[in-house]
Amino acid sequence: MPFCRGLATKSRVAANLTAPSKGLVVLTGNSHPDLVKRICKHLNIPQCKCVTAKHSNGETKVDIQETVRGRDVYLIQTGADKVNDDIMEMLILAFACKAACARRVILVIPYLPYCKQNKMHKRGSITCKLIAQLICSTGIDQVITIDLHSKEIQGFFDVPVDNLRASPFLIRYIVETIADHRNCVIVAKAPNSVARATSYAERLRVSLAVIHGVDREETEQTDGRTSPPLMEGDIKDWDTNEMNSDFMSQDGEILRISNIEAASGDGEQDETPPKLSTPIRRKRESESVNSSSQLEPEPLTSPFVHNMLGFLPALQEKEKPPLNLVGNVLGKIAIIVDDIVEDVDDYVTAAELLHSRGAYKVYLIATHGLLTNNASEKLENSYFDEVVVTNTVPHDVQKMQCHKIRTVDISPLLAEAIRRIHNGESMSYLFMNVSKKD
Repeated sequence: MPFCRGLATKSRVAANLTAPSKGLVVLTGNSHPDLVKRICKHLNIPQCKCVTAKHSNGETKVDIQETVRGRDVYLIQTGADKVNDDIMEMLILAFACKAACARRVILVIPYLPYCKQNKMHKRGSITCKLIAQLICSTGIDQVITIDLHSKEIQGFFDVPVDNLRASPFLIRYIVETIADHRNCVIVAKAPNSVARATSYAERLRVSLAVIHGVDREETEQTDGRTSPPLMEGDIKDWDTNEMNSDFMSQDGEILRISNIEAASGDGEQDETPPKLSTPIRRKRESESVNSSSQLEPEPLTSPFVHNMLGFLPALQEKEKPPLNLVGNVLGKIAIIVDDIVEDVDDYVTAAELLHSRGAYKVYLIATHGLLTNNASEKLENSYFDEVVVTNTVPHDVQKMQCHKIRTVDISPLLAEAIRRIHNGESMSYLFMNVSKKD
C-alpha cells in the first residue's frame, strides 16, 4: 500500500510539471526593486511576496511566501553593487522554486555579472562560464538578458538564452532628445568597439569616427590566453650550478655551457639569474643542492631548447601609438557608444580628445551603466554634456552625484519578452532588423 501511494505521488508531480501553467509569477531578490515594479506594472500583475535576508554569519536565506506549484516563475535579478550577494540570492531563489515544484523557472537577468571575464588570460579563468554553469545547475529553464558583452557567451549556457538589444531605445533617445542629431558623429572608443558604433551610425545615417591608441604605456605586454607565459618570478628556482645541458651553435657545433665559460676566460660562478636565451631546466625537489651527480643533457630536439635557440620566432611586443582620432568631428556632436561603462577614466580622456578636435557637444551612450570608482565625480568634471544609460542596473546614487546622467527605461522590453514567452508567442519581433554587428 505505501508503494502505491508513492507511485501516486510521483504521478501527481509529473502531471504538475507537464500541465499547462496556472499563472505567471514574478519573483525578485534585492538587486533592483525599482525595475521589477516597472515590469509588473506593464504586465498588470502583482509581485510575488518573498523575503530575502542574511543570517548573522553572512549566509543568505530566502522565504517565498506564495505558492509557485505548477506556475511559470520569472526570476528577475541583476548584478549591482553587491554582485556576489546578488548571484547567491539568484541561485538560492531559483533552487527554491524548483524545490517547490514550479513548472518553469525563467531567469531575467538584464546585466549578466562577470560577462567581461569571458576569455582566458594568463593564469586566470573564464569566470563567465562558471557563472553560466552555476545558473544551469539550479534547474533554470531559460535565460533572458540584454546586450551581453560578447554574443558568444550564449554558448556557455546549456539552456536557451535570449540576448535582447537595447539599441532601439537608445537610438530613439538620440532622435527624440538631440535636436541636431543629423549633425552627429558616432565614435568608437577603441577599435574593438567599431562594430557596435557602425551599427548606430548606419541606423542614424551619420558618419563614424574611431579613437585609436593610448595616452599611457600599455601595462600588459603579453597575451597568454593559450598558456601562461614565463614570468620573471619563475626563474628564481633555476639551479644555476647544474646547467650543463648541450645545445647547438649556429655553425652546427655542439657546445656546453662549461665550454662557453672556459672560452670566455671566466671560470667563476655567475650568481645572476640566467637569461631566457640560455637552455636551462628547473631543479627537482628530490635533488640536493650539494649533489655531485651529473645531470643528463636535455635532448637537442626538445621544444624548449629549440625555442631558446631561436628556431621558433618570438612575437613582437605590442606598442600602441599615442591617442589619435580617425575621423572628423569639427563642429559636430560626438556620441561615444559602448555596452558597459565601469571605470570612466578612458571615456573622460576620449571626451577631452574630441573636444580638442572641435566637437561642440560630447555624449556618452551605453547599455549598462555600472559607474564604479568615483565615476559620478569624474563625469561631472568632464567634457561630457550627457551620459545616457539604461536601467539594467540601479544607479540612483550616481544620478544624485552627477546631474549629467540620464536613464532610459528598458522595462517595456523585458515585460514584452516575459509576456511572449509566457503565452508561447514568437520572440522574432524583438529581434527585428538585428544584424551580426548589433
